[in-house]
Amino acid sequence: MKTTFAAGAGATPQPDSVPQLIAATAHTLPEQVNALARARAFAEPLMAGETLDSGENTLAHADAVAAILKSIGGSEAMQAASYLVHACVHLNKPEEVIAKAFGANFAALAVETTKLMRVQQQARGAEPLDDPAVQTENVRKMLLAFSRDLRVVMLRLASRLQTLRFHAAAKRPVPPSLARESLQVFAPLANRLGIWQVKWELEDLSFRFLEPDTYKEVARLLDEKRGEREVYMEQLRARLESDLRARSISATVAGRPKHIYSIVKKMRGKSLNFDQVFDIRALRVVVPTVKDCYAALSWVHEQFKPIVEEFDDYIAKPKPNGYQSLHTIVRDDHGKPIEIQIRTQAMHEHAEHGVAAHWAYKEAGAKGYAGVSASGDYDAKIAVLRQLLAWERDLAGAVSHRGLFEDRIYVLTPDAAVVELPQGATPVDFAYAVHTSLGHRCRGAKVDGAMVPLNTPLQNGQTVEIATVKEGRPSRDWLNAELGYLTSHRAKAKVRAWFNAQATHETVARGREAVEKLLQREGKTAVKLEDLAVQLGFKSADALFEVVGKDEFSLRNIETVLRPPEPVLPPDDFLLLKKTRTNEAAPKGGVLVVGIDSLMTQLAKCCKPAPPDVIRGFVTRGKGVSVHRADCSNFREMAARNIERVIDVEWGTPKAAAHTAVYPVDVAVEAADRQGLLRDISEVFAREKTNVIGVQTQSVKGTAWMTFTVEVADSGRLNKVLSIVAGVTGVRSARRR
Repeated sequence: MKTTFAAGAGATPQPDSVPQLIAATAHTLPEQVNALARARAFAEPLMAGETLDSGENTLAHADAVAAILKSIGGSEAMQAASYLVHACVHLNKPEEVIAKAFGANFAALAVETTKLMRVQQQARGAEPLDDPAVQTENVRKMLLAFSRDLRVVMLRLASRLQTLRFHAAAKRPVPPSLARESLQVFAPLANRLGIWQVKWELEDLSFRFLEPDTYKEVARLLDEKRGEREVYMEQLRARLESDLRARSISATVAGRPKHIYSIVKKMRGKSLNFDQVFDIRALRVVVPTVKDCYAALSWVHEQFKPIVEEFDDYIAKPKPNGYQSLHTIVRDDHGKPIEIQIRTQAMHEHAEHGVAAHWAYKEAGAKGYAGVSASGDYDAKIAVLRQLLAWERDLAGAVSHRGLFEDRIYVLTPDAAVVELPQGATPVDFAYAVHTSLGHRCRGAKVDGAMVPLNTPLQNGQTVEIATVKEGRPSRDWLNAELGYLTSHRAKAKVRAWFNAQATHETVARGREAVEKLLQREGKTAVKLEDLAVQLGFKSADALFEVVGKDEFSLRNIETVLRPPEPVLPPDDFLLLKKTRTNEAAPKGGVLVVGIDSLMTQLAKCCKPAPPDVIRGFVTRGKGVSVHRADCSNFREMAARNIERVIDVEWGTPKAAAHTAVYPVDVAVEAADRQGLLRDISEVFAREKTNVIGVQTQSVKGTAWMTFTVEVADSGRLNKVLSIVAGVTGVRSARRR
């Protein structure tokens, strides 16, 4: 199968070489062997001559990103991914092609990073980054993307750092939105993960583009007496190292780099002048053991006068991201402040590279970090995810938007997937967020390994495990707001939907039972239920069962359909017909009685006349006389076309009736739809002894249209019934059709 490619602008890909590379490497080399060289060879022909939006050559950018990752301890696999990320855009099926050449692990990493890059570009282009709502959404998307493959974080940090370096070296302006995102999002992320080397450089470069005048002024102040200061600091460094070694403390002392953004932040935060900033002069002492750290601190405090309020012990109480060190500020013989940091080599490596040294949990096994002892891959991943969740909280303060993230929390599944929930969410909310079935079957929960009540509010970064039953149902207590089981609107809706469905199911079952019993009594068990429902004006049998189950539809209506009514005009009743010939030669007058004369009559179905309506007759072909209401539109149309077939008719009085004749009449009702409306109207007809033989209902946007077919002996009597129906709550009009 030949692989096809879609090359971007400026690219000159050589597609034939890619399948050859796949074929040459996929089966002969294990996934991790020579991954870096293979990835570069794979991507180079695709990226040849291509440039990024910044103007930087794409291949050069990937080379630089790989170098940055290497410098902070990133694995070879992570470095290789820096090339594959940019190859993705040139492949029709990137995940499939890269997986074939390098394995699914590489493919997923490259594709996830590409997706995140696209999300961030769209976010920067849509709104200014300082819009809190936009920034919140951007960070949430980043967080959830990072959680799928944690190495994505390292790739994005290294790529952003290289972009800023390129702009600085080329003396090109950086878009303000990109510089703000670097300072407000990427630098705090690097800080939370303890990758100081990247954090400081991101801050300084971003600040250089955002506030160039302030940056240059502080840089000038640092340079003014640089030579004199450096000579003095070198003398102090040599003295400190020599004296500590003389006390059997194997110490390495070095100057600490000066970071312009941190100086400016300190000046602004504490309203200090440049000369008042303590850490302009700074030394770092690296010793073998923790015991040596405190021994070195004791000696420093003996030799110099410490500023007590500026002392911090981050060994006894590490920072949240795992950073450990002793920080002290002392005054020299001239009264000038000097900051001295004391740490072990292991602490120093973590301070420089943070989680990067322990990052590739998928590749390097269980290492842990940040004071967390990881006993397996899972523990290492959990530790990193918790730092990401903590970074989200840090960011709220970092960008000065109080309450920015207060409405959401992030918790972890036992498989270390991130689940986003509203603030105050409980284990039940969590269960429904994972899957509706899990919510229904939830019976208990563990949070960070400990059993908790189901209404316990969850906190950011906790791991939640749900105990379930095989077949379960939600509890009605969960909908009681006072008991605090549910916070999420989505979870509440799922619980309500379950109970509504259950209630409907029970109602339908009750209605079905009643209808089937009626059919058995009537000996009509062969009747198809769907056909019966349609005949009664319902869309389905279940719709009929539901209204019967709610007692909103009388079984008498079904009985009427099952038992055909007596003939509308029995032989003992009669209709007087005055036959009027339009031909003048014909004899005038004449009375015919139905049942005695051979003339057939039938009441028209279009207008359903009933005494004492004014009626007219129309002689049909082969069906006798059709009797219409005089105001019937159908009759008027027929009479206009065939006036010679019109015949005068009138209601007569029965000579001796065993019972009163009844006539079917249609009644139209318009009403505001509500629960129990059909039942209330049906009760009016029942109370007024008006038999309902058919119902059709339709509800659209809260308005119900109903057509009742009722039996009446006198249409005048019907007007009284309709006036009572019009008084039913919600009814807007009730009229005869």
